Amino acid sequence: MRRSGTPFDAWLADDPEVADLVGQEADRQSTTLQLIASENFTSPAVLAAVGSVLTNKYSEGYPGRRYYGGNRVIDEVEELARRRACALFGAEHANVQPHAGANANLAAYQALLQPGDTVLAMRLDQGGHLTHGSPASITSHIWRFVAYGLTPASDDPEAPGEVIDFDQVAALAKTERPKLIVAGATAYPRVIDPEPFREIADSVGALLMFDLAHPAGLVAGGAHPSPVGIADVVTLTTHKTLRGPRGGAILCRADLAKAIDSAVFPGLQGGPLEHVVAGKAVCFAEAMTPAFRAYAAAVVDNTRALAAGLAAEGIRLVSGGTDNHLVLVDLRPFDAELTGKEAQEVLDRSGITLNRNTIPDDPRSAFVTSGLRLGAAAETTAGMGPGEMARIAALIARCLRSRAEEEALGAVRREVAELCAAFPPYPMLVSGATGTERG
Repeated sequence: MRRSGTPFDAWLADDPEVADLVGQEADRQSTTLQLIASENFTSPAVLAAVGSVLTNKYSEGYPGRRYYGGNRVIDEVEELARRRACALFGAEHANVQPHAGANANLAAYQALLQPGDTVLAMRLDQGGHLTHGSPASITSHIWRFVAYGLTPASDDPEAPGEVIDFDQVAALAKTERPKLIVAGATAYPRVIDPEPFREIADSVGALLMFDLAHPAGLVAGGAHPSPVGIADVVTLTTHKTLRGPRGGAILCRADLAKAIDSAVFPGLQGGPLEHVVAGKAVCFAEAMTPAFRAYAAAVVDNTRALAAGLAAEGIRLVSGGTDNHLVLVDLRPFDAELTGKEAQEVLDRSGITLNRNTIPDDPRSAFVTSGLRLGAAAETTAGMGPGEMARIAALIARCLRSRAEEEALGAVRREVAELCAAFPPYPMLVSGATGTERG
């Protein structure tokens, strides 16, 4: 049961069923650990923008070139978001309309490629994204994708392997002559240096796109090298490490602006979600503050602490560690019979939310998997530090070792609730107040 007296009871007074569901989700987020690497807690300012009257306006087109009337204010909102995105990342042009990162990637392909063109991108089972040419994605039905992967795993602690194999990237680029090379990943725990990709792309006359969906906030906060100005096009999401609303954006050189904008609208989407665009404008401004730079550094520190704690429990870290906001683990050395699916489900019952994930050369299916993906961005926002990360790692190991013992799982769930109570992401929801303070 959720606690009563939250703002949702007043805001949704005429629809108690929805109010109750929203309240339940607010409770879930506040009383369980959020370790999904693609999630975060937005600021109350972002929540306010996304829940504003801007949702009422239809605005197909771009500022100054709309297909509907009444967009004077909306034009200012979108221009503000575009200016802030360019200032934050040092980009020549920004399109802030993509509804999601997948939409941003699809629009970038549409702008840069012709159907049937060859694209070189990371394999899904080695850290890539569905839109990097997975057979399950529409991208593979329109363009010809060739996949590169990682170096083999090694027992050498100084060089554990499972990092991007740039020799393979270069060799494939030479033989396949792609029109576009895609850098970036969705389950890769190391820094991705854009410079080697640029050199390889230039050597074969290819364009370079960097999918910055995951580390966008780390780039904004100076904790990850920026591909802007190196890659021809950079796509990103605003809801992961950037800590904004759910959505995407595209950054590019000025000479590609028209092609990118036309690919987003009318090529792929209709009317933009201007209430979400306003939320993006808010998060871009937040990411330009000294406090956000400190946050980005703390995310990296916390993730390394979480990784060290898991390794101390006998859980293998893919690539031997992490440089960013996520940890990818191989469960097989910890327990050969334990699948990622079972681990995710038992941890969820114990109040620890994360996702199962394939590991490089995973012998199990993508639905079952042999690994887990964890991220520290959300709980860093809530105020947790390295000490809490070490405690979380120990709780995870206890839960997995005792997964058949309900009493032990209940004890873990109580400890999780106690830990979360000390770090509420939205204190005003705990008290039922309607202020804008943030933990």
